[in-house]
Amino acid sequence: MRVMSAVKVRMNLILEWPVEQQGVDMVRDEAETVLRAWHAYEIRRGCSPVIDFDCHPVDTDVEPAESRLDVHRRLSELRDRADEGVAERLDADIAYLGSLLGERRPLTEYVQVTQGCGAAGWSAEYVLERGEQAREALAALGVGWGPGTGDELNEVEGPLGLDEAPDAIRKASDQLEAAVREATGSVAPFELDIETAHVDAYWAYWLDGAGHRVRLRLNLRNAVFTEVGARRFALHEVLGHGLQSSSWTEAAKVPAPWIRLMSVHALQQVLLEGLAQALPLFVTPDDEALIARIRLDHFIQLVRAELHLGLEDGLPIRELAAHARSRIPWWSDAVIADTLTDRGDPQLRTYLWSYPAGIDWFVHLADADPETRRKVLHAAYSKPLTPADLVSLWPDGPQIGGPGR
Repeated sequence: MRVMSAVKVRMNLILEWPVEQQGVDMVRDEAETVLRAWHAYEIRRGCSPVIDFDCHPVDTDVEPAESRLDVHRRLSELRDRADEGVAERLDADIAYLGSLLGERRPLTEYVQVTQGCGAAGWSAEYVLERGEQAREALAALGVGWGPGTGDELNEVEGPLGLDEAPDAIRKASDQLEAAVREATGSVAPFELDIETAHVDAYWAYWLDGAGHRVRLRLNLRNAVFTEVGARRFALHEVLGHGLQSSSWTEAAKVPAPWIRLMSVHALQQVLLEGLAQALPLFVTPDDEALIARIRLDHFIQLVRAELHLGLEDGLPIRELAAHARSRIPWWSDAVIADTLTDRGDPQLRTYLWSYPAGIDWFVHLADADPETRRKVLHAAYSKPLTPADLVSLWPDGPQIGGPGR
């Protein structure tokens, strides 16, 4: 009976919406059904998930798709009926799925279709300039630049034991939540679960979830826990990704023309990763140790972008490895190898570009006038924004994905 009542309410709402809106929502709903089936298919095979956050969770069981080719055909048919916003998202899904099926588009084309931005990169002079900024910030903390930089910085940041990390992150989230809500205008509720994992993957922290429930996973294989790190990832994962996705869930309770399933291969990821990395610049600008870490993150992401483009250019692995060591002397061979390997993966080849593209844009935004900063951050927590949306909010900002090398 409850299901029937929900259906009746849904039907009444649809009848009250404009005919054009009904058509948009029908295609969107069909697309979401296909994406859920694709997600179930990949999970059943033990592959990477398609959906990382569900802003419109459903209670029904989802039947896995028959094959990737079946999904490709169904998404392509829906693409022909979709309006511009949904069509752009479906283009991203189709491009990523095509890559899983064996396509290999040029990086600039693949990133443009999936992440919605360019992949021109940044000049060596600019990368070195940001590196010097990071060196100065570390020097102010008494941390040198060389093979021991990583260990020195972790020591300065205040090491935490594995058993201390979950409570430290939760405590930092509680302490910083009001400041983030003030900066973003979000009033959405959220519930946080923290779990630990031991996964052979590039990530140290990962957040996913559905509705207002967010799950933060700590990868004990890669994570190094410090007091500063607790504040950093409280802002990045919990109050960045978590609160932002929960805010989009709240927005999706009224008619929303966008697909309500977030995926790392899609066009909202530059916003998600960019703002999450740079959020301390907006919320805790006087936290010297945390800001130093953000300056370093910015530089490291630019170096990763250099390696990403170097692989696309076909440069020899030995040359790329030597370049990485010259830029970041504390990186081990294992870290360099993983950095290069990840960028050959169909999902990570697109997704990992969102990190340098995003952080560079938002680091510049932090230096913009207060009204522009406020406008962008409030918009960022009201609905998923593409790079084109970000440019429309701040036309004077830097080129997303870099101006070229």
